[in-house]
Amino acid sequence: MLEKTQDIDGALRRLSGQLEGRISTQGDEGYKAACAIWAKPVGRQPRAIVHCRAPQDIQFAVAAARSADLPLSVLGGGHDWAGRALCDGLVLDLGGMRDVVVEADIASVSGGSRASDLLAATDPLGLAAVTGSCSTVGMAGLTLGGGYGPLNGRFGLALDNLIAADVVLSDGRLVIAERGRNEDLFWALRGGGGNFGVVTAMRIQLHQLPFVVSGALVYPFSQARDVLRRYADVARFAPDELTVQVVAGAGPDGTPVIMIVPTWSGSRDEADTYLAPFLELGTALSNTVGTVRYGASVSLFDPAIVNGQRVFMETCLLPVLDEAGIDILSKVMANAPSAGCSMITHEFKGAASQVPLETTAFGLRRDHVSIEILASFDDGSRTEERRHRQWVREAREAFTNIALPGGYPNMLGEGEVARAAASFGQNADRLLRAKRLYDPDNVFRSAIPLPIVAEARAGEA
Repeated sequence: MLEKTQDIDGALRRLSGQLEGRISTQGDEGYKAACAIWAKPVGRQPRAIVHCRAPQDIQFAVAAARSADLPLSVLGGGHDWAGRALCDGLVLDLGGMRDVVVEADIASVSGGSRASDLLAATDPLGLAAVTGSCSTVGMAGLTLGGGYGPLNGRFGLALDNLIAADVVLSDGRLVIAERGRNEDLFWALRGGGGNFGVVTAMRIQLHQLPFVVSGALVYPFSQARDVLRRYADVARFAPDELTVQVVAGAGPDGTPVIMIVPTWSGSRDEADTYLAPFLELGTALSNTVGTVRYGASVSLFDPAIVNGQRVFMETCLLPVLDEAGIDILSKVMANAPSAGCSMITHEFKGAASQVPLETTAFGLRRDHVSIEILASFDDGSRTEERRHRQWVREAREAFTNIALPGGYPNMLGEGEVARAAASFGQNADRLLRAKRLYDPDNVFRSAIPLPIVAEARAGEA
């Protein structure tokens, strides 16, 4: 034990000499700020945090972690409910790497960039990148794990728009993954998450999109079943340019509501025709649908993002949100233990469904609806923790008989290897081969779960 401690101390001293002033430990302001992520970390106490500014910083840090056998994790946007951005060893904080450069229809995005950084650069140019539905989310984590969002129907997943990535591997090499170069790595990165290395930069395809028509239609929860049934009838005929989210949760005053959030990304001349039926679903409490920049539409949910709360999450995939799914959603939400509980849908259709399954590691290429089941609450009693954890688990289980196998990999919990195998489906074997090739020692294990984790743990027993 003493020898191990000496190895760690020596590695951190050498790293401090290489990266003067960019390493913080418990008690430092930089350490405290880096740990203040969305989901309050529980039980994880980083040994040190490396505040990276360039790929070489990451290379030094990876070498240091390996020399001392320290766990390693990557902190980008920090928007992961399971707290995988932090570990008990060395945390690579990419918060100082948020540069975005736009050239024609391609954006070069540094590894720590949030969606808001990217959209601040593209909005004034009348361009848009495929992002999630919240602007505070890190682009690397979103993209590597999938990337559901309002533009999926027209332009595919975020990962479908990844052109190339610069990656620091476990052996310290900095490589480029793209078509024609490190193709197995490029394939695995698009869906396999951060399991293969540290992405220091990405090249992302942009699209001409000077505006969208989007906003929120808010209804009292008492209208939930009727509104959702009408929504389901209308959504079946919506074109690829129109995606719609359903949000069941609490309004600003804590009162339960149902929100319908359409985003139209097609021609302005056709917007009213396709959006009109969604304006007649019920008696709305409020309606903010209008013509806005895409970046403004993605910031709709930002005020609801509060850092430092306890968070539990579950994920399930439905072929469609039909009568059975609507009934389950309504019943589950009626029993939510607090105003911090919500259920959010993410459509998958159009361009996202048309990509051949073998093109990327993402394991499901058919129309479906991803259900995000979320419970957030102030850290308090164990009773509250149990209530919220039980609610998300029972909510997912309620959908079992109508759900597709697996879930959205970016939302799976630590150790959910069986569900990960189901989620990646026929792509799982190739994904594991890429893992063995690029990270044979499982250095980057603080990432979304892969089936290989089960093998690694069996070997350690």
